[in-house]
Formats: sequence, C-alpha cells, structure tokens
Amino acid sequence: MSKSNFETLEVYQLSETLADKIWSVVIVWNYFAKDTVGKQLVRAADSIGANIAEGTGRGTFKENKRFVKIARSSLYETKFWLKRASKRNLISKKELHELAPLITELAPRLNAYLNSIGN
Repeated sequence: MSKSNFETLEVYQLSETLADKIWSVVIVWNYFAKDTVGKQLVRAADSIGANIAEGTGRGTFKENKRFVKIARSSLYETKFWLKRASKRNLISKKELHELAPLITELAPRLNAYLNSIGN
C-alpha cells in the first residue's frame, strides 16, 4: 500500500511513534489499570495522528486546521493521562523520561503544521 499524503508528514510520524510507545507501556498493565487510565491514555495518544490524517482528507484548509487543533488537544489530553499514570505508579520514571522528548517535540510541530496549512 502506498503512503498517503499525511503519512509523509514528520508531525504525523512523530505522533505514530508516541502512540506506539504508549501502547507498549500500557499493554502490560493489570486489567483495572488498562480498563481505566490505560484506555483513556491510548485513545488520546492515537487520536493525535488520527486527527492529522482526518484533517488532510477533509479537502479544505479550514477543516484541516480544525482537525490539527483537535490533534493538539489530544496531545494535551495525553499529557494529562500520563500525569495520572505517574501519580498512580502505573508508569515508571524511565518510561516517562523516554516519552517526554516526543511530547515536547510534538506541540511546536503541531503548531508549525497548523500555521503552514493554507500557505
């Protein structure tokens, strides 16, 4: 299968990497942790890339920008759930340390992508 336009975007690739790393962390949690915090965390992380993809398929700059803003919101939701996971001792400091650069890099990249749409 050939790559779609959005799959070539570095911001999309970064969101995929973050989502996959979060999945690897959550998949080993016990049932209760996965069913509560884990599902929310995975959904929020997956939503970043999903909204980038959906926005590019909408066909208008305005719609694309709207979905990138939703992706940015999902990033903040991901940060929230990671904080909850940390407070509840579900995620190690090492795992958080490995995720931090991806999260730190994603926010400005999403903003840059948002600002580039329509130019």
